[in-house]
Amino acid sequence: MAIIITDECINCDACISECPNNAIYEPDQEWSYSDETALSGTITLPNGEEADADAENDPISDEFYFIVPDKCTECKGFHDEPQCASVCPVDCCVPDDDHVETEEELLSKKAWLHAE
Repeated sequence: MAIIITDECINCDACISECPNNAIYEPDQEWSYSDETALSGTITLPNGEEADADAENDPISDEFYFIVPDKCTECKGFHDEPQCASVCPVDCCVPDDDHVETEEELLSKKAWLHAE
């Protein structure tokens, strides 16, 4: 499952540099699938829908840091645990019950993001 940042976030910036998929963004920041990934142009998302990897998407939160679920792999294939959660001083990086995925799905998403 993806990780979510709760509204307890203090916007400390500790998590953003730890994410190997560039899935974490500042409050009110637009994001794209192509940010720090191998994705570009028209892509097929893990859910089967098509999207423009280079398109700027609306921020998920305008108050605190947020994680794009389609880019979060819980650091599978990179680290033993989600790095955002390990560095968060207020423990606001928690599993996202709305985006439950198996380890196989997370590793497949990592390969998709990084053209492996």
